[in-house]
Amino acid sequence: QVQLVESGGGLVQPGGSLRLSCVASGSIFSFYAMGWYRQAPGKQRELVAVITRGDTIVYADSVKGRYTISRDNAKNTVYLQMNSLKPEDTAVYFCNAGSTLVSKNNQGSWGRGTQVTVSE
Repeated sequence: QVQLVESGGGLVQPGGSLRLSCVASGSIFSFYAMGWYRQAPGKQRELVAVITRGDTIVYADSVKGRYTISRDNAKNTVYLQMNSLKPEDTAVYFCNAGSTLVSKNNQGSWGRGTQVTVSE
């Protein structure tokens, strides 16, 4: 099926910015939704942002106003621009491609994740 590869994670100070990329092996337009999820140690995986084929966008309340999800269909790539980062944003960020707005029970295709660490 589709392979997803995330990149762009790293260490950043509070208030800083990072831009994550998710490159798919096929057309991202083949999927109803492309999304970003994150999981911190000892915590549940949570939705960060999702964008649908029809350009509907949903953000988690915790990141709204700070994060921006976008895509480039020609490059088969989904982006997550993260600004004003906080220590609580520290997590492994995963890219997801699926047939529903929100992935449940790990449905859909997943990348291996990229680590984001926000610390002084």
